[in-house]
Amino acid sequence: MQNLLDFDATALAEWFAERGEKPFRARQVLRWMHRFGEADFDAMTDVAKSLRLKLKEAACIVPPLVARDTLSIDGTRKWLLDVGNANAVETVFIPETTRGTLCISSQAGCALDCAFCSTGKQGFNRNLSAGEIIGQLWLANRLLGADPAGERIISNVVMMGMGEPLANFDNVVSALRLMLDDNAYGLSRRRVTVSTSGIVPAMDRLREACPVALAVSLHAPNDALRDTLVPINKKYPLKELLAACERYLVSAPRDFITFEYVMLDGVNDHDEHARQLIDIAHQVSCKFNLIPFNPFPNSGFERSPSGRIKRFSQILQDAGIVTTTRKTRGDDVDAACGQLAGQVKDKTRRTQQRVVPITQVHQ
Repeated sequence: MQNLLDFDATALAEWFAERGEKPFRARQVLRWMHRFGEADFDAMTDVAKSLRLKLKEAACIVPPLVARDTLSIDGTRKWLLDVGNANAVETVFIPETTRGTLCISSQAGCALDCAFCSTGKQGFNRNLSAGEIIGQLWLANRLLGADPAGERIISNVVMMGMGEPLANFDNVVSALRLMLDDNAYGLSRRRVTVSTSGIVPAMDRLREACPVALAVSLHAPNDALRDTLVPINKKYPLKELLAACERYLVSAPRDFITFEYVMLDGVNDHDEHARQLIDIAHQVSCKFNLIPFNPFPNSGFERSPSGRIKRFSQILQDAGIVTTTRKTRGDDVDAACGQLAGQVKDKTRRTQQRVVPITQVHQ
C-alpha cells in the first residue's frame, strides 16, 4: 500500500501516469491531501469514482501517529510522533501574534553529536521518509483546526527539529517542494527555513534544488572552539562553511544568512568571541540569532546569564550587525530549542539507555 504523503507533485504525477491516469488527476488528489488535509479518498468528490476505487486498493494517506500531545503554559504545543520500531520524533508549534511557526524534525535522532544538543545525545536511528516529514505539517494543520478557506494558522515552517536536515537531503527536499507548492501548502520561500550545522556539499545542492531561507548553526566564532561544540566543523571548517554561505546567497530568497548561536556560560560568550563574530559578519551578509541555552539532564553546560547575553548582543549591534535574542518558548514541556529528544533506538552505540515503549494516545 503506497502512502501518497511520500510523493511531491512530480513523483505523484509519475505514479499516476504509471497507472494510466492524467496529470490533472494527480493535481486534484494533491490538493485534497495537502490543501484540504483529506485522508479519505471517498471524500474527494471531484475525483472520478473509478479512480477513487482504484486509489483505495493501492494507496493510503497516513501521517505519523500521535503518541503524546503537550501544551505549554505559553501556548506552545508539542507532539511526540511514533515513527515505528521504538522511535519517536517531536514537532513543535509556536504561536505568536503575527505568525504561527511549526518546527519539524527530519531524522529519528541525529548523528552529528553537537555537544549542547539533547537530540544528539540520544544517538541516531534513521532518516525520516518524505511522508513522515510533510506528515508533521499535515497533522499539525489538522490538530490545530486549520480552515483551508481561512487565515493560515501555520504561516512559517522551520526545519529545526530533531536531526540534521541536509543529511536527509532527498526526503527533505521532497517535503520542501510540497510546502512551497500552490496546490499543497503554498508557503513563501522566505517563510520556510532549513537549519544546518554546515554540510557544505549539501548546502550547494540545496541552492540548486530548492533554495529556501537558510539558518546555519554556528555556535562558535573560531575553528578550535567549533570543532569541540559542532564536530562536523572538523570536516567542513569555517572557511569552507562561510564560502558556501556566500554561494548560497546567490539564489537565496533572503539577502542574508541567519547564524544561530547558542549562549553557553563561560564557553562561547566572552567579549572576544563577539568580536570574532564581527569578523565573520564582514565576510558574509548575515544576522545573528542568539539562543539562551536550554538545559537538559547531564548536558554539562549552563545558560549564559542574561546580562552577559545583553552585553554580547550589544557588541554585535554596535558594529551594525542585526542581532536578535530568541525568546525561550515551551521550556516547561521541553519544547525549547535544543531540548527536543523524542525517543531513539540508537544505532550509533552512543547511548546505552533503555528505550521506553511508545503508547499511542487517542485524540
